[in-house]
Amino acid sequence: MEHPKYKIALIVGAGEGLSASLARLLAAQGIRIALAARKIEKLGALCSETGAKAYACNATEPEEVERLFGLVEREIGTPDLVVYNASGRARGPIVDLVPADVAQAIAVSAYGGFLVAQQAARR
Repeated sequence: MEHPKYKIALIVGAGEGLSASLARLLAAQGIRIALAARKIEKLGALCSETGAKAYACNATEPEEVERLFGLVEREIGTPDLVVYNASGRARGPIVDLVPADVAQAIAVSAYGGFLVAQQAARR
């Protein structure tokens, strides 16, 4: 079975774990990489290692996600592989969880994923 030939990847919710491993794997295959995170300062070493470009983006904000895709398209090209790896967490016993923290965790994990998938599908 022939594998798809990806050229440009966008990883949203990039960090030091799974996203970094995926970025290294993709870079080794010659795929150009865009990394998005709320705080891109933490991505400097990974960008240097993989040749990736970092973009600041809060995935729960529709305008920021649309802007992210526009910037990536202009500066690198249209991604043909998009990975959503952002997540939010509210930890502790359910009786002690703060509802606003849970709402934010759901917004990052689910709503952000929807926004990114929507922009990817439009392209």
